Amino acid sequence: MTEAQPEETRRSGASLRAAAVSRAFEGVQALRGVNVELHRHEVVGLIGPNGAGKSTLVNVLTGFDFPDEGTVELEGRDVTRWRPDRRGRAGLSRTFQHSRSFRELSVRENVEVAALGVGAGPREARRRADELLDSLHLGKYVDATAGSLPHGDERRLGVARALATEPRFVLMDEPAAGLPEAEVPAFAEVVRSVRDDHGAGVLLIDHNMALIMDVCDRIQVLDQGRTLAEGSPDEIRGNIDVAAAYLGESAVVE
Repeated sequence: MTEAQPEETRRSGASLRAAAVSRAFEGVQALRGVNVELHRHEVVGLIGPNGAGKSTLVNVLTGFDFPDEGTVELEGRDVTRWRPDRRGRAGLSRTFQHSRSFRELSVRENVEVAALGVGAGPREARRRADELLDSLHLGKYVDATAGSLPHGDERRLGVARALATEPRFVLMDEPAAGLPEAEVPAFAEVVRSVRDDHGAGVLLIDHNMALIMDVCDRIQVLDQGRTLAEGSPDEIRGNIDVAAAYLGESAVVE
């Protein structure tokens, strides 16, 4: 785990933040005045039970949904009403709970398409794809179709696609879902590489508490659309309310 992000990063406004964000769906309040801030060079975990508002918050941060109240800022700019593609070009990327790869295209083409989507030329898109696939240990699959990948490697491809846009912030929505426990440590290294090698800020949602506690610098806990607790992994691990509500005996959020 790295130390806190550099002081110059905090001073520069190099952050993604939501301020007093609320969102309701047909009378159901999914988010209630939530604040969150993500800096570059850190991994922030976002945990809570199903229905706590985690995915809704990610959708609001990335432009796939808009808040009823509150604002979203990206490096000091109000992006609350920006569409996802515009936020992507401004340095914000994400992965999804379910694969959104082009299953009939090759693994390399999938990454190239992501780079082309934010304005890279064909040669630059190929360079980014080959570099990312090599660094994420997917080089042997460059010509294979995305739909043929094993589940764990498909998750890595999602990260490669996100990184192909050269983001400053990456939001990962349950990237370890369905991974065998034996593959989780290797995926933890992938998350660390996004922070350490690419210098991006990572907001990580996952139900695997071993992964969350291992890679996160800070953790924020949502409960019924509100923030229940924030702190270091040790602070969250020792929080009685969080332990009672989410961790239980198995230390896995259900």
